[in-house]
Amino acid sequence: MKRALITGIQGFTGQYVAAELAQRGLEVWGTGYHEADDSRYRRADLLDSACLERVIQEVQPDVVVHLAAIAFVGHDNPDAFYQVNLIGARNLLAALASCEKTPECVLIASSANVYGNTTEGKLSEATPPNPANDYAVSKLAMEHMARLWMDKLPIVITRPFNYTGVGQAENFLLPKIVSHFRRRAEVMELGNLDVWRDFSDVRAVANAYRLLVEARPTGKTVNVCSGHAYSLREIVAMAEQITGHSIRVEVNPAFVRANEVKTLCGDASKLRNLIGEWRQPPLEDTLRWMLEQ
Repeated sequence: MKRALITGIQGFTGQYVAAELAQRGLEVWGTGYHEADDSRYRRADLLDSACLERVIQEVQPDVVVHLAAIAFVGHDNPDAFYQVNLIGARNLLAALASCEKTPECVLIASSANVYGNTTEGKLSEATPPNPANDYAVSKLAMEHMARLWMDKLPIVITRPFNYTGVGQAENFLLPKIVSHFRRRAEVMELGNLDVWRDFSDVRAVANAYRLLVEARPTGKTVNVCSGHAYSLREIVAMAEQITGHSIRVEVNPAFVRANEVKTLCGDASKLRNLIGEWRQPPLEDTLRWMLEQ
């Protein structure tokens, strides 16, 4: 049985990727920052190189999916983005390269945030990066750093656009909206309602990661996105239709970004060319799943 190692396995995405890989018959191991009562889990700080090396030597993974990161753009410590997202990723790659067993595939999750907020329309992998915050800069720096290891490791870099699902923290936009509807709140504060964004279902993202691991497009950088954009106004209307509950939406100026572009949508052509048929649930189905929990 082949072994998969998922960093950040306790996180929102990690749990779904673990289930996806286990369903395909892989023996799934994981690392994270907190303790857990699981024989295939190891507590490992990405900034502790010696600990990472011990874990890699023990697990001897055939597949690695690197998800561990500080992912909330509004995180209050900018230094942590660079320490965890950049230096932590480098420590992991160094540990993998020093192991006598080379994995078949190392998938590293970057972010579509590297494209920034100023390029209109559908964004492909050829769109020039234009990061607009420390999180995005740390992810783009990680991509460049990872290329230094591509002669030693079979690395694939993904740039996921927005995605959501059951278990995502409420400081992210769609879980915030869902929470208000589940509580049947009367008022909800949001930013600009007339912006269109690309949202995927976390289960589809996990499936895409598994298919990329199997396809092994080494050295490639790949968008993971639905290719469809929805406005926040449309998303609120979907939730109203599903629940039968109406909420008064108030625009909070603090949530409105200056010079925000109207439409940001990913181009999934490269992904589909690499992995073939890939099913993406309609956003309404994802919202219904979240609302019915």
